[in-house]
Amino acid sequence: QVQLVESGGGLVQAGGSLRPSCATSGSIFESAIMGWYRQAPGKQRELVAKIAVHGSTNYLDSVKDRFTISRDNARNTVYLQMNSLKVEDTAIYYCNAVVIGYYSGRANPNYWGQGTQVTVSS
Repeated sequence: QVQLVESGGGLVQAGGSLRPSCATSGSIFESAIMGWYRQAPGKQRELVAKIAVHGSTNYLDSVKDRFTISRDNARNTVYLQMNSLKVEDTAIYYCNAVVIGYYSGRANPNYWGQGTQVTVSS
């Protein structure tokens, strides 16, 4: 059974840093594009950053130069280093995995974590 478990959110003042992590189980990590999404109250969920199997990355424009996504294939874990946090970064952050190819009878299955709250105060 595939599980994505986020941790490391919290409350921080503007300008501070957080480093949420997402641990995966179910033998998908080495074949998955891993991503972090966020959803603020009243807004649609948006992609913050993603990292491919071999390490190439993409970022939302508003977080470039502040956030860094990384993956540890030995620990089946993806991280999001968030620096210079702003009040507008406040949201629930969700981990996402998209498996490349077939897994468990499905093509490119998509998995989500339960989310971790990030709150940035002014």
